[in-house]
Parts: sequence; C-alpha cells; structure tokens
Amino acid sequence: MEFRVIFLVFVVVVAPTSSNTNIFGGRCSKQDPNVDTCLMKSFNHLIDHLKEGDPELGIEQTDSILIDELSIALGGGPDGYKATFKDINASGVDEVTITNVRSDLDTYQFQVTLFIPHISATARYRSSGILLLVRASGGGDYWGEYEHVKAKVYFRGEPYERDGQTFLQLKQIKLDFSVRDIKMGVENLEHSNSVLQAALNLFINTNAQELLKEMKPQLKRDLAAKMSRFLERILNKVPYDDWIVD
Repeated sequence: MEFRVIFLVFVVVVAPTSSNTNIFGGRCSKQDPNVDTCLMKSFNHLIDHLKEGDPELGIEQTDSILIDELSIALGGGPDGYKATFKDINASGVDEVTITNVRSDLDTYQFQVTLFIPHISATARYRSSGILLLVRASGGGDYWGEYEHVKAKVYFRGEPYERDGQTFLQLKQIKLDFSVRDIKMGVENLEHSNSVLQAALNLFINTNAQELLKEMKPQLKRDLAAKMSRFLERILNKVPYDDWIVD
C-alpha cells in the first residue's frame, strides 16, 4: 500500500513535468556555441506541438487571432476621417515559423524573429468624417490580405525557484512587425453606392502601408498583451531547466 501511494504521488507530480519537457523537443546547452540554433529548433518544435492545442497549458487549437477593436484617424478637425474596426479575425497565423533566435542566457533575454507567409483578416467597421472630399460616414465589412509578414519579439525573464526547479517569470516584452504586400478593402457599405465604394477601395489600396502605419501602435499593444499571456502560461508550466541546461 505504501509503495502504491508513493507511485501515485510520483505520477501526479513528475509526469506532467516530463510531458512538458517534450514540447521543446529536448534541451539546449548553455555551453553550446550554437545554442541559438538549438533554441530556434526547440521553439519551432513548440509551435508545431501547440498547433493541436494543449489543455494543460490552457491553449486551444486555432488558426486565428481575435482582436476586439482598433481605430485609425486621418487628418484633424471635426471633419477628419476616423474609422473603428471591431471583431477583427486574423487567420493564417498557425503557419508561423521562427527564422532566427538571439539570446543572452546570462540575463535571460531572447529575441525571436517570426515569419508568416499569409494572413487574412475580416472585421466590421464604422467610420465618420470626410475622405476623398466625400463624407464617408457609415459602416460595412472590412477585409485584408497580408503577404510576407515578419515580426520580432523581444522578451526578458527573471528566474525563481519553485518545487526544487527553476522557472522564468516574464518581466518585459516588446514586438514589432512589417508586411511586404497588402491588399484590403471595404464592402457592403451602409448609405453608400458603388462609385463611393470603388473610390474608397482605390484609396485604401493605394495607401495601404500608410493605413497600416496608423493601425500599428494599437496593434502592437494588443498583440504584445496577447503574446505576454501566451508566454506566461508556458513559462509558468514548463521549468526553465526543461529547455536550457548549463
């Protein structure tokens, strides 16, 4: 009976940690001169594992990111054009690949470069103000196709001990991104006609990079918050000892 109790305790306490070790595909040695290459392979192994979801880490299977709302403003004054996008669904993010890792393991800092070949986005939007000398107030459906998306994520952790193992607590995270090619537009406009819709879509596609620049600060804040929650789940569950050894 005593042996059975000890065995059950071992399964409950040790087995989850052992299974978590496998999500990185093995450990990387801090002494390895090519440790960043090893980390890149480990992080890509983690991504492949999480594509199917991981209930233990609280991560569901999904190919999209949901963003509640973001806004842009073009021009000042009472007639400046403003648009608000709600219920943004960006699909295709599950095709992400990590193409580079730079680390400073002495200070627990990591910079990860990600690449996504294609993202499709849809949203509902409402706008007000004047655009192209025409009052463009109303709402409709937004769509966007983003090709060759690159992102850099920097994060820093701080080690702490728990249950005899070393974990990392996320202390800082920053990200930036770029998109090589963009096609986007609006449709099903309220209180509008085909001529105005065509003019709006021409303007949007001609100025796609500038419009993305307007969206970028809010997008970066929202994506950084989502990435922070994602990393915190992993770092809280998977000991640092399970992916880095001295």
